[in-house]
Amino acid sequence: MEIIFIIISVMVYLVTANTFFIFNFLYIGTAIAIGLFLMENGKDYARNIILLAIGSYLFIYVGILGHENISMSGFWYYLGLGVFEAAVIHFLIAKIAGPLLFGRGWCGYACWTAMILDLLPYKTPQGERKSWGYVRYILFILIFCFVAALFIFKVNNLDLIMFYAFVIGNLIYYAVGIILALKLNDNRAFCKYVCPITVFLKISSYFSLLRVKVDDDKCIDCGKCIKECPMDVDMLDNSRKRTNGTECILCLRCVHGCKKDALKF
Repeated sequence: MEIIFIIISVMVYLVTANTFFIFNFLYIGTAIAIGLFLMENGKDYARNIILLAIGSYLFIYVGILGHENISMSGFWYYLGLGVFEAAVIHFLIAKIAGPLLFGRGWCGYACWTAMILDLLPYKTPQGERKSWGYVRYILFILIFCFVAALFIFKVNNLDLIMFYAFVIGNLIYYAVGIILALKLNDNRAFCKYVCPITVFLKISSYFSLLRVKVDDDKCIDCGKCIKECPMDVDMLDNSRKRTNGTECILCLRCVHGCKKDALKF
């Protein structure tokens, strides 16, 4: 994983000639590598460390201190400006092209919203999954229309508006995510029903190279992996069409919890 991010850092630098991206991706790759090492050594808190290291860096340092909107509104904004920087690069690597390799690894190891939500007590969903997934598509369209309207009506101070959109938007996300988690007894309820970024992730994650698979010869069909999955993925089905298959965040709770060592990453 470290090598992958070194390659990404060099490629982005060659395109942008901006040394910031070298340090940016080296930091992210190192944080992930250290966290994965801790996970391999049975440290239950390892993924939370990765989330805190990367999520807080992106949200506080890049977003707030750096005045860069790297959320979806920022993506549409910079795309509209034709600027290959900031949110465009972030989305391309983490949420559009990157998931072809590592699926929804962003959600499991880097998301600054999940960074907080995963600290709540309901790591395993306590109820039936709701049919509210349409909300994320509505929000996706609304964000696009919001940014498009700013360009169409030639609103002034767009950079400042985008900064406030990033801060206020994410505070709303935190509030909604925490409320949903506590109401539904499910830390990842926001990810399942509200998060608009999943509209991108669901498409590319379908073809993800890195996937958790089950060895049918070892599996005893106890169903523990499905019950433990925070995203309600049917881990007993190796098909790409498995239930909620594009929502696997590669948290590896299923892999580490399988007593028969039937699941492999």
